[in-house]
Amino acid sequence: MTAQATDAAVQTSIVVDAPQQRAFDFFTTDIGKWWVPEHHILQGELAEMVFEPRVGGHVIDRATDGTECRWARVLAYEPPERVVFSWDISLQWQIETDPSKTSEIEVRFIPEGDNRTRVELEHRNLDRHGGGWEAMRDAVGSDGGWPVGLRRFAERVSS
Repeated sequence: MTAQATDAAVQTSIVVDAPQQRAFDFFTTDIGKWWVPEHHILQGELAEMVFEPRVGGHVIDRATDGTECRWARVLAYEPPERVVFSWDISLQWQIETDPSKTSEIEVRFIPEGDNRTRVELEHRNLDRHGGGWEAMRDAVGSDGGWPVGLRRFAERVSS
């Protein structure tokens, strides 16, 4: 699996050994079971991640001290085929409160048989982050970005 960067987007995909519905549910509501725990912008230690499964919901990181970081908004929620959420993180790796300066992630879940699913991820509109946005594209497209996250997802959804 490799990530492809094109202009203002990064695309990557992986095939997982799980039915479509399980892959969708595990990616969303069980996000804390596969997300790279060091990939958060909390000041404290990450205790849990919550994905609110509805349009208008958020992805929330909670620290062990109880503080929260709402770093994404759920823009589309279409189980088990598709989910879209915002990336409300600035180039300084802080919360971005202006939605016009945020990018978005679309994840599609495509069945490849009864127990296999292709997960296609596109992190797009990275240029909305403003001058220097290429650094964000390069970070999320690097091996330590979405590719490592999807590998962890594939390992854990299959077990």
